[in-house]
Amino acid sequence: MARSVYTVTQVNTYIKNMFTQDYMLQALFIKGEVSNCKYHSSGHIYFTLKDSKGTINCVMFAGSRSGLKFQMMEGQQVIVLGTIDVYERDGKYQVYARQITLDGAGALYEKYEQLKRELEELGMFAKEYKRPIPRFIKTLGVVTADTGAAVRDIIQIATRRNPYVQIILYPAIVQGEQATESIIKGIYALEHFGVDVMIVGRGGGSIEDLWAFNERAVAQAVFDCTVPIISAVGHETDTTIIDYVSDLRAPTPSAAAELAVYDIRHFMDLLYNYEELLYKSMQRQIIGKRERLKTCELQLKYMSPMNRIREKKTYLMKLEERLDELMKQSLLQKRHRLALYIEKMKGLSPLQKLNSGFSYVTDRQGDNIRSVQQVKTSDTLKIQVTDGYIDTVVTDVVEDNV
Repeated sequence: MARSVYTVTQVNTYIKNMFTQDYMLQALFIKGEVSNCKYHSSGHIYFTLKDSKGTINCVMFAGSRSGLKFQMMEGQQVIVLGTIDVYERDGKYQVYARQITLDGAGALYEKYEQLKRELEELGMFAKEYKRPIPRFIKTLGVVTADTGAAVRDIIQIATRRNPYVQIILYPAIVQGEQATESIIKGIYALEHFGVDVMIVGRGGGSIEDLWAFNERAVAQAVFDCTVPIISAVGHETDTTIIDYVSDLRAPTPSAAAELAVYDIRHFMDLLYNYEELLYKSMQRQIIGKRERLKTCELQLKYMSPMNRIREKKTYLMKLEERLDELMKQSLLQKRHRLALYIEKMKGLSPLQKLNSGFSYVTDRQGDNIRSVQQVKTSDTLKIQVTDGYIDTVVTDVVEDNV
């Protein structure tokens, strides 16, 4: 009887065809734990799925990476959607993954991503709606569980930073079916009370524990609240929907207390610095005003009525002295000129002529006789000499024949 002998390639090809013809193996969901996960430089991801009794090799090619929304790590429970096929060269079958989700938490994560996209499209994450956190507050509202490390940290840090701030706690349920409604009521209650700023949050936990802070209703309550809200959910690596909607996100409840309450010690230091600046400024002002006062005193002393009167008196005295000097000079000049006039007059004076032997002859009317034509015989004439005058009668008139 003749035997049929096949090559290894023929066998692998035959088995590959069997896998290809099995419809169920073309789109199969497989659940298991991630092991031996490696991200290749080409972009492919190689890993193994295992459970308590077996393992199966898996690969996700770079072109299918859009079906992966998280970073794969050892020990994760995942659900892989893919095709089971044979790699002919090695004769091994493996799963060619198209989509990978986290088991349990994976469904919640997808819901979280979907709601995040929707709210972002609605503009609820926009910076335009973020209210500033007041720097100095009197009342701090806290929506969280009344037990646990979160509330203790908030109270301790807020009290240390400013013991005068009033902390109002709304003891909310932060986990479970009643958590959503309880958190919303807490936000509305503290808003109605009129706190200056509000912290909404809780301590760390799994995505299931933190899920109440990913609910649309809670996000809407945070967005609608007129009081600035600081979200403080979980640890620094935890991110919830209200972190995007709130006015400010704190990585931890402790950090939220630091962001909400201004450290009064810094404020006192600031006041002390301002006091020093004010004191130095006042000192400079006082010194400047004193110098100005001295200047004004000197000006007032100089401009005072008594001083002005003394100045005017001194000025008048100087003018009087000047006038007296000018008058003396003027009199001296006038006297000198008068002496000159006197000397001139002496040369022209009839008396001076008379003293020289001349006489002055006038008729009865007092007119000066200069010519024989002015007189006739029997006229009475008056002859003025040095020591008197002589009345005479003309007896004869003789005219010179020149």
